[in-house]
Amino acid sequence: MSEAVQTLEGWFALHDFRHIDWPRWTHLPVDERRHMRDAFLDLVARWDEIEATKEGSTALYTVVGQKADLVMVHLRPTLQDLEATELTFERSEFATIARPAYSYVSVVELSNYTTKPGVDPSDEPVVQRRLKPILPKTEHICFYPMNKRRQGEDNWYMLGVEDRRTMMRSHGEIGRRYGGKVTQIITGSVGLDDWEWGVTLFADDPIVFKKLIYEMRFDEVSARFGEFGQFFVGNRLTRERIDSWLGL
Repeated sequence: MSEAVQTLEGWFALHDFRHIDWPRWTHLPVDERRHMRDAFLDLVARWDEIEATKEGSTALYTVVGQKADLVMVHLRPTLQDLEATELTFERSEFATIARPAYSYVSVVELSNYTTKPGVDPSDEPVVQRRLKPILPKTEHICFYPMNKRRQGEDNWYMLGVEDRRTMMRSHGEIGRRYGGKVTQIITGSVGLDDWEWGVTLFADDPIVFKKLIYEMRFDEVSARFGEFGQFFVGNRLTRERIDSWLGL
């Protein structure tokens, strides 16, 4: 049996995508809409407090296209904390016009493909910051789930660990060339959701998503072994932008 690579796990993650019932929203009385808006802002303030105390992190983005209207990305220390965050939103008045569109449950993950020999990565402060990150507040987000292919000669899990390590190092070099332009957070979901990994990219220039992902298509890891789900892309939803987004 091929050797399984070891991983480090950090905070649990929920990508919660919602459709806004715009026809219902626009027909509600203005006072009721403002009340629901205020309830949503109260939740945002609570999530900001959690982030300020480093007990988790949340990022809000509107989604461009018809797959969803809003995505709330939550990172929390435990699966119970993640459920509590989800339920708090579900029980809010704002949730009555925010229908589920898609969700993804995973956990922040780092593999030892690229770690230095003889070094315990769990002892490095930079590793801990990557396992329990504060989500970037860039202008744009891109999210997609993915698998490693398991078909015939292109079966990732039948390769030797050194072959996988070599390819992942080469794959990582492409990402490092985009350092400072894009932040990538990898979350593992084997046994937690339908795909094996979720990739969340943050950048101030959305063209960076296109260029990075296109360039990676030519790398053997993606060209031979990558299988990808739907892509979601969007714009940051700040507190100041909420009123205009809701048409208030």
